[in-house]
Amino acid sequence: MATIMLTDTLIKSLKAKDKSYSISDANGLYIEITPKGSKYWRQNYRFNGKQKKLAHGVYPLVSLAKARELRDKALNDLQNDIDPTKTKRQAKTQLANTFGLVAKEWHEKQSVNWKPIHSTKVWRQLEADVLPYLKDEPIDKISVTDLLEVLQRIEKRGALDIASRQRQRCEAIFKHAILSERATYNPATQLVGVLKTKKVQHRKALDRKDLPAFFQGLESIESHPVVKLATKMLIHTFVRTGELRNATWDEFDLNERLWHIPAERMKMDMDHFVPLTDQTIGFLNELKEYNGKRTHVFSSPSRPKQALSNNAILNLLYRMGYKNKATGHGFRATASTILNEMGYNRDAIERQLAHAEPNKIRAAYNRSEYLEERTILMRDWSNYLSSLDSNIVPIRATNN
Repeated sequence: MATIMLTDTLIKSLKAKDKSYSISDANGLYIEITPKGSKYWRQNYRFNGKQKKLAHGVYPLVSLAKARELRDKALNDLQNDIDPTKTKRQAKTQLANTFGLVAKEWHEKQSVNWKPIHSTKVWRQLEADVLPYLKDEPIDKISVTDLLEVLQRIEKRGALDIASRQRQRCEAIFKHAILSERATYNPATQLVGVLKTKKVQHRKALDRKDLPAFFQGLESIESHPVVKLATKMLIHTFVRTGELRNATWDEFDLNERLWHIPAERMKMDMDHFVPLTDQTIGFLNELKEYNGKRTHVFSSPSRPKQALSNNAILNLLYRMGYKNKATGHGFRATASTILNEMGYNRDAIERQLAHAEPNKIRAAYNRSEYLEERTILMRDWSNYLSSLDSNIVPIRATNN
């Protein structure tokens, strides 16, 4: 090994050879040049009578000055009867125990069960609200106060829902650290009920008495037929607005009178079946005149290759004078309330609303459960809505 005080100019001039070779700097530090031209910092030292070697990184990512600084730290360890290799190993272990790395592990593990869009959203919110303050902190050293200060920053800007979700995510991250034996305490559990919460605001929804005037207004207002038909289809099927807007023609079987919404488009990530009625099939036949040759059933009138915009139905409701009275999502509450009042099977109503089933095995079975009963329910619901344009007495439940 050649010995010479290194300079940046000299290091840059060192070329690859057929075999690795080294140039020494001082006090055990040297640079090794591989046949591929890579340049590695190394340091020879002796501890307890044994010859050892320490790696300090790759040039130029680790500069000459930085390499000498790392060498001097190692020499200082030796003077204090500490093995520099052990110090380096402990530093790596400590790095692996930081909140940031544990959070990343937890996120990668959970993402297997999440939709990509949700996975991205969760990580971006952590990057924005939590990681800037806790990323490099050893996870077993983070106190309740430390975490509370982070969450209160979110709280102070009025994002109370986000603050609550971030506390829940932090609780899951600390739990992952405990299960992997990198922490023994979960400070997030101590903050349950501590953060401010939003006053519950129920979805704006029409009452039974509002429906006749609503349908009259819907018929009389000037709007594109596709938007009107989407609004009618929404209240007749009471699916979620996004589930309706993004519907494609291949999801509908008019012969079987069934709309099959695939799991990837459902909030609960489960297939959902909507029995079609005479009225909803009529809406679909009208829609074929406008969008029959397009992918989306409810294609945007202004951008035919895209689905109807998220605000199309909401804007129509606003123009009808329902800004503080109704939303597209509110039709679900309207249907649920009236159908329950009429005495229909609550479980059948909940299944038609595609609400969450806590038992995943049961949920898989239930995706078409009560289908025969729901077919009757949906038929009666459409007939009831149609009756509101006349003086027909509302129907009564057929299963009383």
